Amino acid sequence: MGHTRRVIPFTELGRADVSRVGGKNVSLGELTVQLAAAGVRVPPGFATTADAYEDLLDGHALRIRIQDQLDLLHEGAALEDVGAGIRSMITAEPLADSLRAEVVAAYEALGRETGRSDPEVAVRSSATAEDLPEASFAGQQETYLNVRGTGQLLTAVHRCFASLYTDRAIDYRERMGFDHLQVALSVGVQVMVRSDLAGAGVIFTLDPESGFPNVVVVSAAWGLGETVVSGRTDPDEYTVFKPGIKDPALMPVIDVRIGAKRRKAVYAEHGLTDTVDATREERARRVLTDAEVSRLAEWAVAVEDHYGCPMDLEWAKDGLAGDLAIVQARPETVQSRRRTTTLRRCRLTVVPGGALVEGIAVGEAIGAGAVCRMDTPVDLDHFPAGAVLVTSITDPDWEPVMKRAAAIVTDHGGRTSHAAIVSRELGVPAVVGTGDATELLRDGADVTVSCTEGSRGEVYAGRLPYVEKETDLSALPTTRTRVMLNLAYPSAAFRWCRLPADGVGLARLEFIVAHQVKVHPMALLHPERLDASDRCAVDQLTEGYLDRGRYFCDHLAYGIARIAASRWPDPVIVRTSDFKTNEYAKLLGGRPFEPVEANPMIGWRGASRYYSDGYREGFALECQALRRVRDEMGLTNVIVMIPFCRTLEEADKVLEVMAGEGLRRGENGLKVYVMAEIPANVLLAQDFAERFDGFSIGSNDLTQLTLGVDRDSEALAHVFDENDPAVTTLIRILLPRVQVLGRPVGLCGQRPSDDPEYAAFLVRAGIDSISVAPDSLAAVKQHVAVAEESCYREDRMVPAGSRPAQADQPPTA
Repeated sequence: MGHTRRVIPFTELGRADVSRVGGKNVSLGELTVQLAAAGVRVPPGFATTADAYEDLLDGHALRIRIQDQLDLLHEGAALEDVGAGIRSMITAEPLADSLRAEVVAAYEALGRETGRSDPEVAVRSSATAEDLPEASFAGQQETYLNVRGTGQLLTAVHRCFASLYTDRAIDYRERMGFDHLQVALSVGVQVMVRSDLAGAGVIFTLDPESGFPNVVVVSAAWGLGETVVSGRTDPDEYTVFKPGIKDPALMPVIDVRIGAKRRKAVYAEHGLTDTVDATREERARRVLTDAEVSRLAEWAVAVEDHYGCPMDLEWAKDGLAGDLAIVQARPETVQSRRRTTTLRRCRLTVVPGGALVEGIAVGEAIGAGAVCRMDTPVDLDHFPAGAVLVTSITDPDWEPVMKRAAAIVTDHGGRTSHAAIVSRELGVPAVVGTGDATELLRDGADVTVSCTEGSRGEVYAGRLPYVEKETDLSALPTTRTRVMLNLAYPSAAFRWCRLPADGVGLARLEFIVAHQVKVHPMALLHPERLDASDRCAVDQLTEGYLDRGRYFCDHLAYGIARIAASRWPDPVIVRTSDFKTNEYAKLLGGRPFEPVEANPMIGWRGASRYYSDGYREGFALECQALRRVRDEMGLTNVIVMIPFCRTLEEADKVLEVMAGEGLRRGENGLKVYVMAEIPANVLLAQDFAERFDGFSIGSNDLTQLTLGVDRDSEALAHVFDENDPAVTTLIRILLPRVQVLGRPVGLCGQRPSDDPEYAAFLVRAGIDSISVAPDSLAAVKQHVAVAEESCYREDRMVPAGSRPAQADQPPTA
């Protein structure tokens, strides 16, 4: 009988070999064999089999001795004592001579294949129960990088065998209900990519925070990828729009966030690695180009398609050859297990003061407790259950502590760091990458950790009250009237992806300017008009940009694109900037470019700015960003909407300016809507309909200008009423006049959310769509469904677009 091999090259491994070499190594074999045709590059390597590990246990009665140690754990022995005892037993027993010979032969074959004597390799553990859809064993066992020579390699293989019983691995299997002795370990040996001279990171084929499936998220840092996985650095993050990946005419990178990247892992002497400071130039510079990000995303989608499930991959770039490679792939195990028909939301019931610290939000929940600052995870007994863990970074050794926490706050790490991944799996809210939480949060102080407002998480003083609400989305009714979303913050857009909305009825461009661009566009174009302080602040904000206009376009386009991608292919109506002069003046560098007006609410705002000498250049930047989103990123579901357009002449001027900037109505399917918020828009509705493709009623401004009431006046608050007969009559006039011409009409405002009767009035009037805040959508859908049922019963509802021309006479209010 021939000798049974204990070492198998990746080129001979496939899905059927999980029990032999574990999920991680099977995946590398599957990628090597099945995805080469798709262009996916995987460094060559080989794996030891589970039988090699079982031989070690059976040959020295280790199995019985390990069980004895595990029995002590169940009898109350300390986890760290049990783990240390098992690991020392395994490393004390020599590897079989036959296994050593096979490993050396396979390593020498790698040297011949790569043309390098004693090539550097990564030596990774692959448990035979890991990377299953129902359990993530990632990071539980050890990995050794930059291993060179047969001596180092054999030592690393032996240590990997022992690492099946790290404290964290034992704790994880106990928690997940796995039988320890039914899990074996394979060791994968893979040629190292010289990412110490370039960069590396992680890829998710969905948004790891919300589970939104239409994007690929790539994290990247300089040096070896361990700093990204461990959370020791704050990486760049690139978001790619999946539907645009396969179109060579598009550049589907829809968001770029430059991380601090203060630390990087590099090779050290004697086959070890070291973590060093990145240079100032590296911290400011992107790790990957758009083309490289797109290539990684294309590979990731190919891997996802092959496996038929969302994937979590690791990538690396070789600094010598410039090549990209995939070095690991496993099923994503958090978002893929979430119930998609239930939406759980938390909301603070008080208005908090300023945040003590801020960082990247992980999860969509709120946690409160006393701060417990820890430097190391060894003092588990000193961490009270329900406390808020505050530390610099976490690694798998922290997991026994993390599962006891009400919330987690770290100084370092991004959305794909260890702290973020484990927090999601545990369902514990976390704020990572704060920079200084360990300095600013006082040990023992009560705090509230909130991760409910988009991508930024906040830590507030005290235990603040909050409520939790769960909505069964599958129970929401289907309505003829479209119920759409009002979205202001791009960072939160993906979180609402499960809502059964019919698109976005209002995305406010000025909110993106205020929160992502953070500077007046004219200040970027004319810095000579700024004082020294503002000029310095603008220089810091736009560091790395020689073209300041490009800075504005990039950040604005990324914000628009995230919102548009979140609802693709449903329509997303983006309103161009509608700041008032006093609001524009508050932006960085805004004061020199804004006049002081007695009543900014009816002053220089909306359409009147876009063709004027004082802002036309700024509006050109808005148009360039919108054109980039539609034409270069492929998000043609974006509809442009013009606010506060007072006259027909003004409409013509604005459309002319837009056309000059490449946004010509009708080209590439571009639709241009207008806000109906001035009585003139209603009185001349048919003339406006010749120039625009649709209308959106701004109920606040329409009420203000119809009743002559300053909507911000407290003294006149009792007069301001969107349900006043004068206002509702204008709405009744507008709808048939433009719908008969094929122009849809929606309403974006708070009133339908607060008042079911107002929603019913809009339905009876025949409105095409109602756009509301995300947390109101479920209630408004139900109100609309009730109103529609009532209208159908009473036979009073006329489908939109089928009204006779003579119906433009207003009925009695």
